[in-house]
Amino acid sequence: RLVLSSVSDYFAAMFTSDVCEAKQEEIKMEGIDPNALWDLVQFAYTGCLELKEDTIENLLAAACLLQLPQVVEVCCHFLMKLLHPSNCLGIRAFADAQGCTELMKVAHNYTMENIMEVIRNQEFLLLPAEELHKLLASDDVNVPDEETIFHALMMWVKYDMQRRCSDLSMLLAYIRLPLLPPQILADLENHVLFKDDLECQKLILEAMKYHLLPERRTLMQSPRTKPRKSTVGTLYAVGGMDNNKGATTIEKYDLRTNIWIQAGVMNGRRLQFGVAVIDDKLFVIGGRDGLKTLNTVECYNPKTKAWTVLPPMSTHRHGLGVTVLEGPIYAVGGHDGWSYLNTVERWDPQSQQWTFVASMSIARSTVGVAALNGKLYSVGGRDGSSCLSSMEYYDPHTNKWNMCAPMCKRRGGVGVATCDGFLYAVGGHDAPASNHCSRLLDYVERYDPKTDTWTMVAPLSMPRDAVGVCLLGDKLYAVGGYDGQTYLNTMEAYDPQTNEWTQMASLNIGRAGACVVVIKQP
Repeated sequence: RLVLSSVSDYFAAMFTSDVCEAKQEEIKMEGIDPNALWDLVQFAYTGCLELKEDTIENLLAAACLLQLPQVVEVCCHFLMKLLHPSNCLGIRAFADAQGCTELMKVAHNYTMENIMEVIRNQEFLLLPAEELHKLLASDDVNVPDEETIFHALMMWVKYDMQRRCSDLSMLLAYIRLPLLPPQILADLENHVLFKDDLECQKLILEAMKYHLLPERRTLMQSPRTKPRKSTVGTLYAVGGMDNNKGATTIEKYDLRTNIWIQAGVMNGRRLQFGVAVIDDKLFVIGGRDGLKTLNTVECYNPKTKAWTVLPPMSTHRHGLGVTVLEGPIYAVGGHDGWSYLNTVERWDPQSQQWTFVASMSIARSTVGVAALNGKLYSVGGRDGSSCLSSMEYYDPHTNKWNMCAPMCKRRGGVGVATCDGFLYAVGGHDAPASNHCSRLLDYVERYDPKTDTWTMVAPLSMPRDAVGVCLLGDKLYAVGGYDGQTYLNTMEAYDPQTNEWTQMASLNIGRAGACVVVIKQP
């Protein structure tokens, strides 16, 4: 009794306190596997324990009951090593039932990470509906698109159609139907499983409206319109000014893991350049190398990590704005080493050539550009005498620029991105050319093209000049920048629904003027 009491709080309470078992010669143990109990009694005397795959769960259950923390820990680590797509759901449920939080967490994360293999296994098809709904509701399942999760649900239902049809509308509410392609939604409406189920029909109609009325999407937001983290793509931060006079590294950020990792290296130093994405490749355009202004263009394939040299622009440009509009890439304004530019060039991916289009009404360097509703917007910048509050847009069908309402603040080094039909201008600086003591800005404002008006929204948590801004999923991300003292490695995300900025994972190095873009797959 002393030996057992020394290793187990359960036995210590039984033998040393005033309970009837303390005086009994023979004690009957209920709800415990006899072989596991024998192994644990042997362990109390010898300190040795043999772990086997086929008995480990009984052993862990017994160790939890008898309060043997060392054995519980060893068993949990043994089960962690056994995790596989065919057993992780079972191990997760078992850990939950035994109150083993660490094992539960590891098994849960393993399930989320490997969900594509998990859904092909028998364990998935045997899940009870209440467990399946937790999987379907999760933002963290590692799927390439929403279709994958929808097809997994259909597979689960068809496995036992008669019993499971009654759960269908409850489970379908956790599928983000508005994010499915319209072709799938059209087929669902008359699908035998859905056509007589009123709740399912409501969900399908909601999703169809989301596709039919894009201008009303801001009013249709719900948990079903929020993309899962793994489906939004990968955020890339390319180059930028750092403490070594210019970073050549490329980092990428995964929203699901909330981590930045190294993703490549540029062929040489570039500052104040531009980046655009076509076919999941990065096009790196212009800039300056510390000595001269560049017109060179290179293309980086993140899958193969290979660089290709492309035909150069006609004009050397740093401080230019770059974006894709309806296929071609536009290189807007900038500075050629002598003067501020109002000229604009367009790269045609088919002919692989640069051609000039209409020039802006104002020369702009450190300009922010973005495409919205088939138009190219050119925002703020500097014209040589001061920072600009003006904005103009280019219509590719008329080849003309038109002035818009000016911003509330003058901004050079401004970050620009679009979200839900609005254009956002983020951070930057305001200073006359002669005055090096710039005012750095934390202001953020939003432009509504329908009314041609600007509105101030929640400011950044700190001033950020030369900030990289990009839409990832349903939030805007402000990456790096300069606060007057430091090249920032911090990142914050703006939620238009709540009008709030939230701190996210930091870059590996501080960067100002990094080009920040999203690639859908890599």
